[in-house]
Amino acid sequence: MKSMSNVDIYTVSNELNNLLSGARVDKSFQPTKDIVVMRFHVPGTGRIDLVMQCGSRIHTSQYPLENPTTPPTFPMLLRKRVKGAHVESIKQHNFDRVVEIRVKKDKYYTIIVELFDKGNIILLDDENNIILPLKRKHWSSRDISSKKEYIFPEERGINPITAGEEEFNDLFSDGESDVVRTLAKNGLGSLYAEEIVKRANDIIDIDKNTPNADVTPEQLSALYSGFKDLFDSLTQDSIKPQIVKSESKEDVVALDLKKYEDYDKTYYESFNEACDEFYSKKVNTDIKQVKESAWNKKVNKFEKRLSLQQETLDNFYRTIEDSQHKGEVIYSNYTTIENIINVVNQARSKDYSFKEIGKILKKAKKDGMDEAQIYESIDKLGVLTLNINETSLIIDPKLTIPENAENYYEKAKKAKRKTKGALIAIENTKKQLEDIKSKKDIAMENIAVPKKRVKKNLKWFEKLRWFVSSDNHLVIGGRDANSNESVVKKYLDPNDIYLHADIHGASSTAIKLNGSKINDTLLKESGEFAASFSSAWSLGYTTQDVFWVHPEQVSKTPEAGEFLAKGSFVIRGHRNYIRGARVKLAIGIVDYEGKRIMAGPIEALEAHCKNFVVVKPGFMKKEAIAKKIIHKINEDDLLTLDDIIRVLPSGKCDIDEEYHQRKKYEKN
Repeated sequence: MKSMSNVDIYTVSNELNNLLSGARVDKSFQPTKDIVVMRFHVPGTGRIDLVMQCGSRIHTSQYPLENPTTPPTFPMLLRKRVKGAHVESIKQHNFDRVVEIRVKKDKYYTIIVELFDKGNIILLDDENNIILPLKRKHWSSRDISSKKEYIFPEERGINPITAGEEEFNDLFSDGESDVVRTLAKNGLGSLYAEEIVKRANDIIDIDKNTPNADVTPEQLSALYSGFKDLFDSLTQDSIKPQIVKSESKEDVVALDLKKYEDYDKTYYESFNEACDEFYSKKVNTDIKQVKESAWNKKVNKFEKRLSLQQETLDNFYRTIEDSQHKGEVIYSNYTTIENIINVVNQARSKDYSFKEIGKILKKAKKDGMDEAQIYESIDKLGVLTLNINETSLIIDPKLTIPENAENYYEKAKKAKRKTKGALIAIENTKKQLEDIKSKKDIAMENIAVPKKRVKKNLKWFEKLRWFVSSDNHLVIGGRDANSNESVVKKYLDPNDIYLHADIHGASSTAIKLNGSKINDTLLKESGEFAASFSSAWSLGYTTQDVFWVHPEQVSKTPEAGEFLAKGSFVIRGHRNYIRGARVKLAIGIVDYEGKRIMAGPIEALEAHCKNFVVVKPGFMKKEAIAKKIIHKINEDDLLTLDDIIRVLPSGKCDIDEEYHQRKKYEKN
């Protein structure tokens, strides 16, 4: 994959600084070993994801990557140290392939993104000491380890934003190099080195391979003009972010380049957007290849096991066939074998050694004695090796002919017994192999190749918690302190009903009656809604008391000497209670001013849609439960994981399998 050039990084970091200055740092993730994603909240814009890939790229992205269930150490530390911090600045360091993201929380922190070589991402404290690097590295001049002072890489090349003509001309003092290599190795890279030469050629002819010693003053002046013409366009905000394509090449650049004037071009509003389109597609392919490789290793493990087991079984079959054949050969040549055994035993009775017997038999064979022609050898224990009709036999003279034959038959029987176990093992491995291949196929089909996250135009009530009751009344609730204020001040009308769970940390909830009268069913459903979107969920409660009052009883004016935090209200007068409201929600797609996802009481979902999932307080993280829910309800591909996560209550969840099993039983 193409790594960002110094020019790319300059353009991206300037855009990022304008976009993210003042933004609040949210969570951080690490989808792969060298990619870290930092999420920011920009006032008036919302969520912005910043993708940082070591040694390769940094840009905002609308293609959310799949994150591991258990976050690695580095993003967890980022969450601990900088979540909630505000961005002070984002800048490129000395026109090098290094980006500094400076944020402020309780103190200043800096995230260094190194995009040279294999790259790194490093968290620094306010004294420029390393808190933790993504990768620990050590060179003679730099030590990237925790508690060490961070030292920037040695400056190389020229800064085209600040360099004057004299500094530019000094580059060509190296008489051993040529024009294009001189420009390329001084921080401009081959693309922009060639671009400078092309622009210089509009003034005077110059070959890019001209040795520095042969460059004339006029050519040097033209090169500087091409240099200034190229990089002044960066400082004058005349960038034209684009992806260029030809039959053999694709690239992303921030400027119109002469080198690419004949290429097909697609322009974008920002260079970050262009980089996102260019890199995200390639990274998706890389991620798929990495995951496929991991699955292939698992498949290969079983294939190798199956191959070894099959080879072992084949050996058993060969042993059976070979041993039975040898037993038959012994009986077929009973007299011949018995004669040579008698020779050996007689010689032993006369105190001949086995070595001497061997010499005698060898000589007899050489001399043409018929009985000795089957002789091959005899070992120091007197065991004979005979060869009869190209069949090699091991014969023990101390045993009878039938006993020697029985040894081979017994060997065949043992091998036959072992084949049964081998066949069972092979069948088990085949099943395991089929199972792992099936899992691989499913996993490859379900690899979350990120889809572009398009910001949806939400209805006013979708910016809050909401549901439509079984009798079609809209009920809304606050998501946080700000929206709790909005529910009461902006949306609570005089004839509505206000509800709040009787626990610290809950959503301000309003039933929009629109002139209707309150009824027990509506109160019950709204009570469950208010209870579920309260701290009762994260505490694991199954029920929670909820009170309701009329709007005129809700006040923002505290008692004398008291203070009300943002999102808090004073309730005056009698409170009506809904005792033991169920802490449980159903989630599905309903048709309410168009199809959209809704989380509310079970009865409300039963009334408005057929396919929904019931969740209760549990142990699964939001991302994990969201994946299960989207698989069950997203039939028309209307939703993203973010849509599911947005409507879930604060805290972990489980699917209420008991409810779904009961409903399934009732249908049958």
